[in-house]
Amino acid sequence: MEEQVDQILDKVMATPGNLGCLLANNQGLCIGARGNASKKSAGIIVAISEQASQLDPNCNAPVVSLEVGDKLCIIHKNGVTGAVYKQK
Repeated sequence: MEEQVDQILDKVMATPGNLGCLLANNQGLCIGARGNASKKSAGIIVAISEQASQLDPNCNAPVVSLEVGDKLCIIHKNGVTGAVYKQK
């Protein structure tokens, strides 16, 4: 599984404009991270995704977008929770 995670993270980082990416399991433990994504943020990333899903229980896995200055963090859960950090 570790090899698959590495391949996914490398593929995400190959996209121009991506600064970092992170994958976390349902307990908020970091599965893998690349670039300027901090492994320490895995728990809060999962918590944000879970809180967003409670806003509309009929919605399947919302996409959360956080903007700060010229940077963007996109969070989505599909089995595992992923976050991609981008330059706007």
